[in-house]
Amino acid sequence: MRNTGRVLCAIAGSAVLLALPAWPAVAGSTTPAASPAAASVTIAAVGDTMLGTTPDLPSQPGSYFHVAESVLDGGAQIVFGNLEGTLTTSTASKCGPVPHPDCFAFRDPPGYARYFRRAGFTILNDANNHSFDFGAAGRAQTVQALHAAGLAQTGLPGEITVVRARGIKVAFVAFAPYAYDADLLDRPAARSLIRRARQEAEVVVVYMHAGAEGPGADHVTGREEYYLGEDRGNPEAFAHMAIDAGASLVIASGPHVLRGMQFYQGHLIAYSLGNFAGYGNFATAGDLGMSVILHVTLAATGRFESARIYPIQFTGAGRPVPGGGGIAFVARLGSADFGSSAARILSSGVIKAP
Repeated sequence: MRNTGRVLCAIAGSAVLLALPAWPAVAGSTTPAASPAAASVTIAAVGDTMLGTTPDLPSQPGSYFHVAESVLDGGAQIVFGNLEGTLTTSTASKCGPVPHPDCFAFRDPPGYARYFRRAGFTILNDANNHSFDFGAAGRAQTVQALHAAGLAQTGLPGEITVVRARGIKVAFVAFAPYAYDADLLDRPAARSLIRRARQEAEVVVVYMHAGAEGPGADHVTGREEYYLGEDRGNPEAFAHMAIDAGASLVIASGPHVLRGMQFYQGHLIAYSLGNFAGYGNFATAGDLGMSVILHVTLAATGRFESARIYPIQFTGAGRPVPGGGGIAFVARLGSADFGSSAARILSSGVIKAP
């Protein structure tokens, strides 16, 4: 993974929580402080990501992302993913001492954070239905492990995370339909948090863990969506609200399948990036076996400049490799769900505004 001299810092409101040092310089690289402000920043994003769950872990976790790394980074200055689980040694699972077969609690060793950084990730999200699998202690250890590895994270209640790249400040705020995360169902509070993020940075990326799950959930309904009786929000209404409140880009996962893409007020919404990696964490049959890596370039003002998706498919127990039918699948879903506001996705994966 090449070095880009990134500087990261996490901010809640206006109080700095963590300032991470610049990545070590290498020959030919420059730090943001030594470079003039850039005109744009490129963000790579993927969906749900985990590396098994203790004790069922890959034998070589350090190489799990290798085949997809060149596409994941691919010239992006910021690489975002949803950490669908915890990095903890805690054993106090939400599933209890004798877990029900339909209860899933995901945890990797805290040291696995370094594998995410080596793969190119710069920021991981904790706003999802698995961030509290091992309670407050498990989540706190997860956050600590990410920061210790030099990664930023976002998604806690009230949390705004600012990542600085190429002299541009990019604010991340992330939501899920749970009180232990930044709550997607409390739309007034979410709107307020996004507006505060817009005061921190010109570029604001909003993530939402929203919508129903499974192979039958690949369409955006435009209505409140439920899974196993649980309210998972109205993804389209939330995304539009986020952009009206100041978001430059909205990305999502949670349904475990790809969904279509839409432009609203000139800004891109990716309604689900599906899964990205999971050593047995996620089913991979049928539509569940396709994914994409999204690259979006935004101007320093937050204006959309360009985007492209790269197809990913899964091998073995869920290892990501380039290929598959994700591009055509996302294009077809967008056209069916959004009509004239759907993103135009070329066969190359290049995304155009309608």
